[in-house]
Amino acid sequence: MAGPTAASDPERVARLAAALAVAGGRGRTFMEVCGTHTMAISRYGLRDLLPSGMRLVSGPGCPVCVTAVGDLDVVVALARQPEVTIVTFGDLVRVPSSRSSLASERAAGADVRVVYSPLDALDLAVAEPDRQFVLAGIGFETTAPTVAGALVIARERRLRNFSVLSLHKTMPGALRALLDAGESHIDGFVLPGHVSVVTGSDAYRFLADDYGVGGVVAGFGPDDVLEALLMLARQSRPAIENGYRRAVAPAGNRVAQELLARVFEPCDAVWRGLGPIPGAGRRRAAGYRDFAAEERFTVDPGEPLEPRGCRCGEVLRGLIDPPQCVLFGRRCTPETPVGACMVSSEGSCAAHYRYRAIDEPGGDD
Repeated sequence: MAGPTAASDPERVARLAAALAVAGGRGRTFMEVCGTHTMAISRYGLRDLLPSGMRLVSGPGCPVCVTAVGDLDVVVALARQPEVTIVTFGDLVRVPSSRSSLASERAAGADVRVVYSPLDALDLAVAEPDRQFVLAGIGFETTAPTVAGALVIARERRLRNFSVLSLHKTMPGALRALLDAGESHIDGFVLPGHVSVVTGSDAYRFLADDYGVGGVVAGFGPDDVLEALLMLARQSRPAIENGYRRAVAPAGNRVAQELLARVFEPCDAVWRGLGPIPGAGRRRAAGYRDFAAEERFTVDPGEPLEPRGCRCGEVLRGLIDPPQCVLFGRRCTPETPVGACMVSSEGSCAAHYRYRAIDEPGGDD
């Protein structure tokens, strides 16, 4: 169930903004770690409603954005195999790798297809048994269960022309890495709603227990986000609270968790901007190794090269706001992206660019 929108409940938004002003928060920095929150914050101009001195920054909440350039190079290298069809979701097609992109490879003749569900990829494999279909699986805890379900079906059907390149990430490890690095002063997190439906709110208790940092799970309406910020501002001591109780339970979705544990196992993963994070990725469990694309195909992706001048990694760590990058809005736009944060609809750079007229102080509504 979606949260109220600014248009449907403007009075609630105004009340929450007024309460937030009274609660204060001067000198405090909060970080949202969900791409949908990032878009809502920019779309509704929520930064203009913050009390003076409170800062809200974006973190690593966009799965396309945090996919490492070296992993993108592997996807491109697989696309160049004549017998392989790459199947993925739309945003990944345009993300630049070191020397190319899936869009460029498709223009050069590679078979790259966009789907809306992993089950669509399975249907393609069934329809064309003479081709190898590789699903480039990206996403957090929200999308990983759907890929796990597709792998279960593929195993039951004994499909030999379907495999997955698992680039999935797990959110708790990234939050630990952010705090361990000590670069970003973060007083509290607006925690992701969709991810938390699977993980549950209890998955973030380590933030308060181990780091002394609070967090609030939030829904997706502008009032949901403001309510989460108000809850953070009112915390007398760090705690994990659930502002999205209509969808998120403390223990999460046990069925989805069991499916993930059956098909995947934790592994180390490289995150754009954060580097290698122990246990923050997913690879196929022993019973599903036959469906691992990296074991089925041998490719040489070359040495990974970060886009020159791109500060996407600093944006993902909350160190800078997108307009502080010299490429923002000049060489780097949604039409001609240099970095991943400008490609995805959930990327912080794309959100700032699209809604810059209302997302900048003093901007027009």
